Amino acid sequence: MIFNMWKLFKDKNDINEKNVIGFISFAVMVLFAITDLITSFIFEDGTLVINDTIYNSFVLVTLGCFGISAFEKIKTK
Repeated sequence: MIFNMWKLFKDKNDINEKNVIGFISFAVMVLFAITDLITSFIFEDGTLVINDTIYNSFVLVTLGCFGISAFEKIKTK
């Protein structure tokens, strides 16, 4: 299945844009966390150093997207 990006810009579509952005944000958040852990153990001699600013930003975007999407789903019922 080929994803047609231009379907996202139509007013009437069956794709929930907030879920797409939330999933992408979650994936980037997980990749960032894994990368941060690996580089922390390699370059900081085993001490765990987490860059919480970037991680918290992705957490807020993910929760915001999924929260708005869930609220819209509940509101329409």
